[in-house]
This record gives sequence, C-alpha cells and structure tokens, in this order.
Amino acid sequence: MKISVDENLCIGCGACVNTCPQSFKMNQEKHKSEPINPPGDPEEKIKEAKDNCPAGAIKIEE
Repeated sequence: MKISVDENLCIGCGACVNTCPQSFKMNQEKHKSEPINPPGDPEEKIKEAKDNCPAGAIKIEE
C-alpha cells in the first residue's frame, strides 16, 4: 500500500495525522499533511483517514 496526499487539495486540518500518526505527518513549513511510506498504521485505519479527509486529498494505491 502506498499513500499520497495532494497538497493542492490538503487544507492542513490534521485529521489524518490524528487517525494515523504512523502514516501521516504535518509539514510545519507548508502546514499540509504528508504521507509516511511505508505506512505504519493498520490498513483499515488508513482507509478511514482517507474516507474522513474533508478535502478528499488522500489517495491510496494498493
């Protein structure tokens, strides 16, 4: 599984970081989320973070 975050769509809310702290981190300079690859959280939690992203910025490649 590979995660990507579209920084043009990301609003920096941090919801993904709160849900999956071993798979997402905040870029403090850009105030945007960045993926951590390979992700360290369970697949179902990563999919939950994707589904709950208010901006739809998270993409998952199997």
